[in-house]
Amino acid sequence: MHKILLVEDDANINNMIFETLIKNDLSCTQAFSGSEAKLCVKNEHYDLILLDLMLPGICGDVFLKELRTYSKVPVIVVSAKDELDSKVDLLTTGADDYITKPFELKELVARVNVQLRRENNQTISILSCKDLKLSKNTFEVMLNDIEINMTKQEFKILELLLTYPNRVFSKQDIYDYAWDEYFIGEDKTINVHISNIRNKIKKITEDEYIETVWGVGFKLKL
Repeated sequence: MHKILLVEDDANINNMIFETLIKNDLSCTQAFSGSEAKLCVKNEHYDLILLDLMLPGICGDVFLKELRTYSKVPVIVVSAKDELDSKVDLLTTGADDYITKPFELKELVARVNVQLRRENNQTISILSCKDLKLSKNTFEVMLNDIEINMTKQEFKILELLLTYPNRVFSKQDIYDYAWDEYFIGEDKTINVHISNIRNKIKKITEDEYIETVWGVGFKLKL
């Protein structure tokens, strides 16, 4: 069942959309602020986000900009703002669709289904770089057809680097993705886990797969 995060501070609208999605066999988590939504995406995977803009805590456009630094989950903005410039700005920022309030529930469901179908077609279950392959479905890491046993955090670190091969990730970025705890800047946890991954790879090949960008963080070595 597809999982949707619904971010809307108006309880009546939130509940109305929630009930409609449930009736259409879609799993839905309700959030009533940008701050609550941020916690939800940190702790859970979603197939789609329905996002209001005028939110308490963190406003919708700021939430969207931050989300796009680490996630490609489809986002449909649901807002009372109907100005063309607002729609263009949000679509440029990273929204996948924009629907203006008031709206017909049938139209909302149709737009949701379009995004979910598109996401299904684009889902990549195998990530790879050179001779390294990572399966998101089976949680296996293979190098030269030899399986490497990874801890949960090591797997998540590799998954992040393989998903965005050209991006440099700070320790904060990596910690936020692989752990559900607050990051302490002085902590050596990231260095230790990166070292463990490198050592496991080195037992199979001399090729390096993780590059240190001094003063910034780590990236995939292509």
